[in-house]
Amino acid sequence: MEPGCVGENDGLTFWLAKPEDYADVMSISEDIYSGNDYLPHRYHKWMTEPDRVVILARRAGKLVALESGVVVDDGRTVVVEGLRVCPTERGHGVAGVIQRFADSYLKKLYPSIKVKRLTRGDDPGPEKLSKFRLLARRAVVSLSGEAESFDGFISALKAKLMLEEGAGGPASKHLSLETEEQLRAVLLDPDVSSRLQLPGGAIIQDWQPLQPIEGNLAVLKRQNLTWFAGGGLVDKPTFLSFYTPPYPVPYGGRAVRLNIDMFGTDQGLARGALVANLDRVRAELRGTVMMHVYLHGSLWESLREFCQTDSGVQQCRNSWEQLLLERDL
Repeated sequence: MEPGCVGENDGLTFWLAKPEDYADVMSISEDIYSGNDYLPHRYHKWMTEPDRVVILARRAGKLVALESGVVVDDGRTVVVEGLRVCPTERGHGVAGVIQRFADSYLKKLYPSIKVKRLTRGDDPGPEKLSKFRLLARRAVVSLSGEAESFDGFISALKAKLMLEEGAGGPASKHLSLETEEQLRAVLLDPDVSSRLQLPGGAIIQDWQPLQPIEGNLAVLKRQNLTWFAGGGLVDKPTFLSFYTPPYPVPYGGRAVRLNIDMFGTDQGLARGALVANLDRVRAELRGTVMMHVYLHGSLWESLREFCQTDSGVQQCRNSWEQLLLERDL
């Protein structure tokens, strides 16, 4: 094998990604996620992230695929992310080859790994699903609009809340979790999974599933999230939400993506959580905003209707789901 190559199979050679591979990776990433691709923003962060491995596949020296995995849950789980294949190689089994190599390579590096988890934004069909355990489905409300439209959007949502509940109603009371101690008390409570109906027992942060355990608090901390708790006591909320800081995506050349994750099943609290998150993040929004809200399936229709205003922020995608899948490794 060539120096630096970590494996080969089926005409492909495998390499650990480096910062200087960025341009090649971007060249195979056109039209990924309809312009909502996170990798242009995250690639360089991945290069230094603890317990993350990014593998590249090349054919005759040309980059043809990428797969990444990060080890979480105290070493028991690898969450795979970022899979992509260059357009000319799609449909020829390349994805399966790099996935199998990545599984094997990660297992050798981290023998403690027991399961592989991933999230998908499409239903892969019964044949592919049969290879995994389907742990959960979450609904997604997708909206888009120019940043300057969000002032009117937020004002309209606040007016709706006021009309529904009056000033100071329970839906409006979402407290920001400002300290590590507050967040620790919420996430490490033994009842948190059942009380919030966590999907697959996990906190899914921007498509990354993490068990609510001590070892994952550092993983969550490095994402610089803004958290809100609603309903019940501060350390035993019946609704939890957070947003990931908006980040640039390729869509239109001047867009940012805003992901808001919600946990709980109360419609009023979901509406209040949306307003709380948008109120806090408003100053960070620029250009075209692609906003995705991930929540319990029973809340989708209610939140979609709540978001219908004349502000210029509109639904940009019909009902779709986020699937959490798992298999033994």
